[in-house]
Amino acid sequence: MPFDVENHPHRRRNALTGEWVLVSPHRAKRPWKGKVEALPPASRPAYDPACYLCPRNTRAAGVANPDYANTYVFENDFRALLDGLPAPSSASAELFRIGAVAGTCRVLCFSPRHDLTLPNMAPADIRRVVDVWAEQVAELGHRYRWVQVFENKGDVMGCSNPHPHGQIWAGTSLPNEPAKEDHHQAEYFRRHRSPLLLDYAAEEISRAERLVDQNRHWVVLVPFWAVWPYELLLLPRQPVAHLDGLDEAQRDSLAAIMKRFLRVYDGLFDCSFPYSMGWHGAPAQTEDTRHWQLHAHYYPPLLRSATVRKFMVGYEMLAEAQRDISAEQAAATLRTVRDRLWPEPSPAAPPVP
Repeated sequence: MPFDVENHPHRRRNALTGEWVLVSPHRAKRPWKGKVEALPPASRPAYDPACYLCPRNTRAAGVANPDYANTYVFENDFRALLDGLPAPSSASAELFRIGAVAGTCRVLCFSPRHDLTLPNMAPADIRRVVDVWAEQVAELGHRYRWVQVFENKGDVMGCSNPHPHGQIWAGTSLPNEPAKEDHHQAEYFRRHRSPLLLDYAAEEISRAERLVDQNRHWVVLVPFWAVWPYELLLLPRQPVAHLDGLDEAQRDSLAAIMKRFLRVYDGLFDCSFPYSMGWHGAPAQTEDTRHWQLHAHYYPPLLRSATVRKFMVGYEMLAEAQRDISAEQAAATLRTVRDRLWPEPSPAAPPVP
């Protein structure tokens, strides 16, 4: 019997982290009698007087929000990272090591509208969010080793407030995930003298089987090593190491393609699609960033419908990640939604350098 990648179990290696994922595409046919999620409200008001993030309202810590008109950034009232605290003793035992860390956490409200998620915002307003991301990375990168820009969308992803917002955490240490990516990108660059993710983007564009969308400056794809059912990787098509390294055209193009593929997400199961996303760029205060390529990860939990999600339990927690549909199947499904929502062709894209 010849191997069939669409039906036979196999493992795939994540070139960014060195980790493996078990792909079991035949399991998508199994009946589902597990947990079914409750659907969130179909609509929300443009302003909610009880929301801690809406303009003019008072937050839980007693601070009043200004009457902001577009984006709004403030220090998180319940920060996970703090500055100015004593460091732990450096004499900790080998099996009980404690490391010092300092930092800050900020909240970014995308707009004053309580009911507008990113895919429903105008491209010009999404562009403001992109600019704030870049400004925050540049500012905090002067003080901290790592600046993590991210968004948790939807209560199924643990979002504590439905007002559309993201977060920026900055700390003095390099966390686990970017540390793995830094190592594997550096190793690839040492062997090939070219950035791993630029080469990867070129290969994915050439093969086309996992592409979801693209324009002149960006490509959106289901990564070969995807863990989550409809996971996406957003990549610039030219070399760039940091968000603040994007030029004006790249930022406009980013806002345009974000609106496109986030609308595709919403159209997949006809719901406000939940996910956790985050940007990875070169660590701050790094002299040689030639091996790094800026990118964003999108990790959505939904598997079969708006009410059935993927759980990371059992084998995933104790052995390695596992998925039930192939990356190629997921990409084909998303392209079908894209073509229904955006029947016009994407802007022509030049070859990747």
